Amino acid sequence: MNYQKEEIKQGITLHQIYTEGYKTNLYAVFLATPLKRENVTKDALLAAVLRRGTKNLPSQEQISKKLEMMYGASFDCGIEKTGDNHIMKFYLETLSEEFLPKPENIVKEALNIILDIVLNPYLENNTFKSEYVEGEKKNLKQIIESKIDNKTKYAYDRCIEEMFKNKPYGLYKFGYIEDLENITKEDLYNYYKNLIQNCKIDIFASGRIKNSNIKEIVKQNENIQNLEQRKPEYVVNNEATEEKEKVQTNVVEESMQVTQGKLVLGLDIHETAENSRFIASVYNAILGGGANSKLFQNVREKQSLAYTANSGYNRTKNSIFIRCGIEIQNYQKAVDIIKKQLEDMKNGDFTSEDIESSKELILSSIEGITEEQDTEITYYYGQELADRFISIEEYANKIKNVSKEEIVNLAKTINVNTIYFLKD
Repeated sequence: MNYQKEEIKQGITLHQIYTEGYKTNLYAVFLATPLKRENVTKDALLAAVLRRGTKNLPSQEQISKKLEMMYGASFDCGIEKTGDNHIMKFYLETLSEEFLPKPENIVKEALNIILDIVLNPYLENNTFKSEYVEGEKKNLKQIIESKIDNKTKYAYDRCIEEMFKNKPYGLYKFGYIEDLENITKEDLYNYYKNLIQNCKIDIFASGRIKNSNIKEIVKQNENIQNLEQRKPEYVVNNEATEEKEKVQTNVVEESMQVTQGKLVLGLDIHETAENSRFIASVYNAILGGGANSKLFQNVREKQSLAYTANSGYNRTKNSIFIRCGIEIQNYQKAVDIIKKQLEDMKNGDFTSEDIESSKELILSSIEGITEEQDTEITYYYGQELADRFISIEEYANKIKNVSKEEIVNLAKTINVNTIYFLKD
């Protein structure tokens, strides 16, 4: 197997993915912490401030120069919501050593830089630099304010917010302007010091790294040595953790200046048995996973009610989200036809060809996991957070073995939690 992991210290895990398919090595550091209303804005701001400079490379300009000297290495970072966790993500990509014009230990250099960015930030007077914090506060404010610009994404986020109201997953990953304005550089630095000693830390290395002694490089890194062992604070989310009560459907309508209505339905899956995620994946693909799906064929093609009609399965919350772009006057018709598709699934009104084409769609995406280094890292990190390890090969076999009876039984446990409609 091309993947292995081991604990460097309690709560700090190293993951190595050996692959010959690229000329590049990709390194990633993920910090996971529970989503909380009081911290969500700080997390988003912190990820942005950390990229601004380290003790050894005190500005973005110096980081960029250093990366340029490493044969055009690149760095990126961001914030993500995965289940009830907020994830700060940092990536650094370099050429693999065997493609360098002269021998040098670029692996060690890359790991030291990314660990420096995350664990050894630039400070002035024992706190974050004011210019960096204020600059990133302005950037973050623009990001939060611009969330209404993409109406499709906005409607999806609003459906999640309503469906998970007063729950961690309902929080917006970039936080809130009213919280942002009150964060000082001292607040942020104190929060960082506490977070870095308590959060779950995962370090990934992917590429031609078999003989690179990465474990020793990481263990000997001064920043890693300065970290305490921890019982990491994070939330395990998988299909078995998401027990839900059956609720009356909540219908939310919102008006905004739009030319096209945005309809989002949030579905609860009440089947929590282990392995139900594979059945849910096939169910979702039949329902709205592609051009042969029931939603695409019946809502878009036959009835011409939608410009787009698809669905996506969110394993971490055991939910499915149906998304349609429709003419505003077609709202009720579209909802009725979508509900008809859900009933048809419960009644087994789909063919063996539907099942096979849906499985092929999923198997094709599984094959694609190893075709992108960051996708493969994301796959294994998802396993880590769910505390459910399954190899890519086993994943494919589980999908192949899903039966019609299992799909129908799962369909019977599904109900509509929230209908969100954005109209003019």
